[in-house]
Amino acid sequence: MKKFMDESFLLNTESAKELFNLFAKEEPIFDWHCHLSAKEIFENKPADDLCELWLAGDHYKWRLMRGAGIDEKYITGDAEPFEKFKAFAKALSLAPGNPLFHWSHLELQRYFGIYDVLSEDTAEKIWKESKTKIQSGGFTPRELIERSNVFALCTTDDPADSLEWHIKLRESGFPVMVLPAFRPDKAINAETHDFSAYLSALGSASGIHIDSFEKLKEALKKRLLFFKSLGAVACDQSVSSIPFAPSDESEVEAVFQKLSKNEAVSDDALEKYKFALLSFLGKEYAKNGLAMELHLGAMRNNNSRAFSALGADAGFDSIDDPQQAQKLSRFLDALDKESLLPKTILFNLNPKDNFVLASMLGNFQSAEAESKLQFGSAWWFNDNIDGMNAQLRALANLGVLGCFVGMITDSRSFLSYPRHEYFRRILCNLLGSWVEDGLFPDDKKMLERIVRGICFENSKKYFLN
Repeated sequence: MKKFMDESFLLNTESAKELFNLFAKEEPIFDWHCHLSAKEIFENKPADDLCELWLAGDHYKWRLMRGAGIDEKYITGDAEPFEKFKAFAKALSLAPGNPLFHWSHLELQRYFGIYDVLSEDTAEKIWKESKTKIQSGGFTPRELIERSNVFALCTTDDPADSLEWHIKLRESGFPVMVLPAFRPDKAINAETHDFSAYLSALGSASGIHIDSFEKLKEALKKRLLFFKSLGAVACDQSVSSIPFAPSDESEVEAVFQKLSKNEAVSDDALEKYKFALLSFLGKEYAKNGLAMELHLGAMRNNNSRAFSALGADAGFDSIDDPQQAQKLSRFLDALDKESLLPKTILFNLNPKDNFVLASMLGNFQSAEAESKLQFGSAWWFNDNIDGMNAQLRALANLGVLGCFVGMITDSRSFLSYPRHEYFRRILCNLLGSWVEDGLFPDDKKMLERIVRGICFENSKKYFLN
């Protein structure tokens, strides 16, 4: 029997242990997609306790707690911090196989030196020990980022954002690059919110009165250049499936006018608008040398009662089941025909589409970059042992695994960086098993290039060169 989460955790062969310890363990982190707050990084306020560090805003944990029958009072309600922590500990002890079980214990080990197993029985001891360490220092956002060996990170920012906190961070001398990432979801998914109010906010940020589709494009282009001036290297958009509905300018303008008044439009009309805008943005990304991230397959805000009470990103999203292949192919081809397909990363939320997306990459690769089209790391409901292995195997079978740009945290937590270690252990275990089974040579130079590349060097080259 193996010891719980010891030094050989997830490393099942000697080759795997060697690869992790020699080539993966100490590599820096380029966290090129996360949801950390530049404001919180700049203000650099220390946390009070593990409730603040773990449970505030973490919909992964909220979802787990609801599944264990925990009352909402102890999740997003007004219960005392320790009571919330104890409720989480109870839920966690019932969740073998959930990545939160491993992530939480990795965080306790790496940041607090605590190797006890968290449960309802140990919660008070761990709470007190962790709080003592938090109060002794070293737990501000900047300290946690630097302790985690982070080279750079990309936040997720709306085009209307002033980016004032990014500017202040640049001026502060903080040694870790904190780069904004352009996220125009509110412009694309106009039907999901008060679009009229959003146009006003975007207009104020850009200095452009947005009363037409052309003015919307002009405003987004202006903001994109502003983001680029502050170091942006990536542009991120989330759509359940890619729209593909070519139409003429007058049709799109008519749809825009209705949306700008918050009027309902048909699904077909909405797709024409989204395709026109996403195509425009993709071309602008290509012109400016920025990578386009496409997060596909999420079905959001399923519980209308909870959405009314708690809003978005509260743990009520799940995997959608759209048909991805045809429209994704036509969308990428439309940009490629004009030689304006940017570096593109396809994130897949539905595991049934792993081979669909991994095979799609090969249709549009070019010498502009090593694996110009990337299969994004196992995302959201897939960032677990099975999901990561499935994503890595699909990419290895159909693409060039050694050019993969690797893991992201996709997190709002400053304690989330052990997720990179989790991924690196899974990667090294997979490669190590292939070496042990005679499926890949025990060539240390070749393996070092692959492991170091996936852990750090490939993302640095892909985004910064």
